[in-house]
Amino acid sequence: MDLWVAVLIVIGCIALSAFFACGETAMTAASRARMHGLARNGDGRANTVTRLLDRRSRLIGAMLLGNTIVNIGASAFTTNVLTTLFGDAGVIYATILMTVALLIFAEVLPKTIGVNFPDRTSLALARPIAFFVWILAPFLATVEFVVGGVLRLFGLRAGEHSSVLSPQDELMSAVELLHREGSVERRNRDMFGGLLELSELQVTDVMVHRTKMRAIDMDQPPTDLVREVLASPYTRLPLFREQPENIIAVLHAKDLLRALSAASGDASKLDMSEIAAAPWFVPETTSVQDQLEAFLERKSHFALVVDEYGSVMGLITLEDILEEIVGDIRDEHDIAMQGLRQLPDGSVTVDGSIPIRDLNRVMEWHLPDEEATTLAGLVIHEARAIPEPGQTFIFHGFRFEVLRKQRNRITSLKITPERVEDDSG
Repeated sequence: MDLWVAVLIVIGCIALSAFFACGETAMTAASRARMHGLARNGDGRANTVTRLLDRRSRLIGAMLLGNTIVNIGASAFTTNVLTTLFGDAGVIYATILMTVALLIFAEVLPKTIGVNFPDRTSLALARPIAFFVWILAPFLATVEFVVGGVLRLFGLRAGEHSSVLSPQDELMSAVELLHREGSVERRNRDMFGGLLELSELQVTDVMVHRTKMRAIDMDQPPTDLVREVLASPYTRLPLFREQPENIIAVLHAKDLLRALSAASGDASKLDMSEIAAAPWFVPETTSVQDQLEAFLERKSHFALVVDEYGSVMGLITLEDILEEIVGDIRDEHDIAMQGLRQLPDGSVTVDGSIPIRDLNRVMEWHLPDEEATTLAGLVIHEARAIPEPGQTFIFHGFRFEVLRKQRNRITSLKITPERVEDDSG
């Protein structure tokens, strides 16, 4: 065989090897979501990529088979040429030459391109790869049959796989990674995370606790009741009789104003039992996702949360759920949230009733909220007792100091990250 023909064949084999290596890497790293979106917009190449990824095992098999064939061919032709030129020493020269050439030009370089530009490369190589998969399909079917038989001998089945992470966890991990790389802003990451976590949260995680509920005594004179409603920053207010836990109605400020207008402004003529609506009670075990759907279905924005004994635990509104997604929502009538103050040394003083989730979101911390909803609850859970002012605890990478306590409630805490203590020490 002519020397230059052999050289051209070797170069062609190396180029094909680079093609197979680049195609395999790019296809396995390509974003299926992006390809699906491009295919829906009419991109034929993206549709081809999607079909290839649907048969991932056959795609990888075709790439590996093609790569193996051309690598063997390149090595064989190179060995033949060099043994003709240098005799038995040509085998050594061929081994060294092909190792370097295949490593650089058929492995590292094409795979680097595939890893760094997976979507663009996949689109560019989609049709040629599909052609090779079609050509090698009969042989690949035989290979898949043999591989499947061997796997069955060990009690395994091809195509069966279970992810360690749930789909929600995989999405959240992807968004977190993009945030660290700078592609997704913190606010967008938090919104996406809040949306994914709705089905994992219960209404007790986001409700306003009964100790912070603003309820009005329904038995007081109507004039006083109207005065309290107008002084409140809230639109909907629970009404109770005898004791605050005995909620019997919910009053909407707009309904009250309509009735007041109809009574020509004379509050003494109002009958609150006719104006107020019946309360809506939901069990504490309701998920936030289900409660959101219930709000939308009933076209109601306010519900009272009760425990298994029917006692009121707190209230939840549509706004509370939306704030889990978009963050704190405030208008001109809202009272600014109190109870969180950052100190110059990197520590913070907080009210014990602040929800752990809110503090994590503001400070970008990762305190656990599985066993307790509030910071005071977390300290009590970890301490296994109700601590006294001045006591300190270290857990989860933070130092907690109890500043104040009212009866059995921790009202104020100082929290210092351990890294801040190490830096100051």
